[in-house]
Amino acid sequence: METDILIIGSGGAGLSAALTAKELGAKAIVACKTMPTNAQTCMAQGGINASNTQNEIEAHISDTLKASNGLGNKEMISKMCANSSNAIEWLSSLGVPFSLDENSELETRFMGGATLKRTHYAQDYSGLKILHTLYDSCIKVGIEFQSEKLFLNLIVNDGVACGAIFIDIATGSVEEIRAKSVILATGGYASVYHGFTTNGSGSTGDAIAAVTRAGGVVSDLEFVQFHPTALKNSSILISEAARGEGGYLVNSDGERFVDELKPRDEVARAILAEIDAKKDVFLDIRHIPNIAKLLPQEIKLCAIHEGIDATKELIPIKPVAHYTMGGVEVDENLEVSKIKNCFAVGECSNAHVHGANRLGGNSLLEIVAFGRLAATSAMNVIQNHKPTVPNNEKLNQDRIFVREIWNFTNQINFYEKREFLGKILYHNAGIIRNDIGLKSVLAVVRQMQKEFPFMGLGDKSLEYNMNLVEFIEFGNTLEVVEMMLVGALHRTESRGSHYREDFKELREDEFKAHSIFWKEDGVLCADFKTPKGVTNE
Repeated sequence: METDILIIGSGGAGLSAALTAKELGAKAIVACKTMPTNAQTCMAQGGINASNTQNEIEAHISDTLKASNGLGNKEMISKMCANSSNAIEWLSSLGVPFSLDENSELETRFMGGATLKRTHYAQDYSGLKILHTLYDSCIKVGIEFQSEKLFLNLIVNDGVACGAIFIDIATGSVEEIRAKSVILATGGYASVYHGFTTNGSGSTGDAIAAVTRAGGVVSDLEFVQFHPTALKNSSILISEAARGEGGYLVNSDGERFVDELKPRDEVARAILAEIDAKKDVFLDIRHIPNIAKLLPQEIKLCAIHEGIDATKELIPIKPVAHYTMGGVEVDENLEVSKIKNCFAVGECSNAHVHGANRLGGNSLLEIVAFGRLAATSAMNVIQNHKPTVPNNEKLNQDRIFVREIWNFTNQINFYEKREFLGKILYHNAGIIRNDIGLKSVLAVVRQMQKEFPFMGLGDKSLEYNMNLVEFIEFGNTLEVVEMMLVGALHRTESRGSHYREDFKELREDEFKAHSIFWKEDGVLCADFKTPKGVTNE
């Protein structure tokens, strides 16, 4: 199978790229692990930021830089913010049903860390409605989808990407898709915090692990954003829109203890302090006018998962892992560091627009604005594409690897290990960190890496073997978590979402820099690098 542009991932970033590639005249294939629209984009409930006038754009840039805690690239942030109005116009032209005010103008709400009201929304279904509209648009123009394809590895010849290897989940066969350029849009890695995350179980950093295996570079994996308001018992997200519309955070004594619209890292730490003081924490939206119209999804989620009527009762909440700022290192065109003709966009990418902490409302903006940029960049390299002689070496290697998995012994249950890892990551490498906790989890991870060949499959069937899929995902998890912990250990300061109780101060002298990770002969390497464009403005 061959195409001009291979897009791996069918969330908002991948579908924005696919539609733009089609507009530019390229043939694109979208390959996805599950079915289209089963993507983390749906969890971006609150809305998408957009700015119109120059003053609004400058304020948007300033707020984003401030949230990034010195690790934002002003050039990339400016590019994203300047394109925000075009992104909204494009989505509206496709038919996204944004909420309107009484004058039929696009409605806006506040999000945490914002100095202006700039977040456009579709009730509290913003990401879902954007995703479904993008998918419908892709179907209308005939974009090809290859569903239920588990991404294994990139095909890279002489430093140039020319396709990828997949397991066809339906049949169990190992296959390749060749392409003149590849766009990675596989999402983040927050589900490594298994049981303590708003993410689905598939957010295991597959592209991040694959890029390092292929000789590329990833960065800033220690920066994980914990959303302040997830349902206490299920970790289901309750959107920041609830606080943006005026919701209160109260403890079991009925006290408001934090400004609800502070940046997410500050609010999450304040909630955790109340929990550590043996107090329950609640979100109160009972007083908000028209709440059933503004936040219908949140009210349904509370009824389904907590058995409460949020219009009349307090909502029990806790902070959990939600978004990962780190990812595949890319340049200003979103091309992957050290791998030509390969681009990364969305949560799997680190375009340095979020830095140490993401501003609410910017995730949907990034996937749309930069999804279109990724397609344009991929199209530019296609025009200069030089055909390569097909080389089946990587395909054969991955077929051998998958066959070997069937011979792994099943002495250790990796599902139990996955659950245990999620728990110790949350408590020792989560919202608040320290040297002892991080080292203890890293030791556990490295032991699990040694034990991995003894965590083989219980299910030996070929067709729809989810045991195999989850086993490979767990292998990616162990690779990504090792890098995340190494970065967290060596960043001996507190910056944004990375908070060290043993190093509480910000250290601009040494750590106003990006952590970078790569592999040499299979060995993990790490360093800190201050690239062009990092600013503390």
